Amino acid sequence: MRRTSIDGVRLSVPEVHPDARGTFHEAFRQDTFTESVGHPLHLAQANVSVSRRGVLRGIHFADVPPGQAKFVSCPSGAVLDVAVDLRVGSPTFGAHTAHELSARNHHALYLAEGIGHAFLALTDEATVVYVCSTSYAPHREHALDPFDPDLGIDWPCLPTRVLSPRDSTAPSLAELASRNLLPSYASCLTR
Repeated sequence: MRRTSIDGVRLSVPEVHPDARGTFHEAFRQDTFTESVGHPLHLAQANVSVSRRGVLRGIHFADVPPGQAKFVSCPSGAVLDVAVDLRVGSPTFGAHTAHELSARNHHALYLAEGIGHAFLALTDEATVVYVCSTSYAPHREHALDPFDPDLGIDWPCLPTRVLSPRDSTAPSLAELASRNLLPSYASCLTR
């Protein structure tokens, strides 16, 4: 797994083995993951999201503790997947990293607790699969405005963008900070 500009976010670029039948690759391997990240990924829930082109989901994050780590892939279509460091006190607080995940490149992204997550569907239909370290708990979940100018995310220009009502009215990073809803870097490191 490759490091990104944000500690706690890793890009998985598997070796793909093509032959006359098609391709094969390991989508996830616990021993390789643990060696790269320093701890295993405990799986509590797996989600599948199918989106039409222009659908933007996120930026979402969970309270820490317990937080929610994610391992995200796109086995069909393509998405721009964005991770935002929301850990107050982190050296990269407020920074983001963006990667295309697609059926073509087979890349996946690991996001540690305290990292916000969003993706934009780039193809007519895109399927995103993400496994989570904790189960969904609505009372611990939050959303951040994906167009907050303080984040500076360069979303691709598509003919339409479709957001849920929750995401389209989500507060800014500054608003979340003023309401003490962001996780602390220290609490994320003590996982």
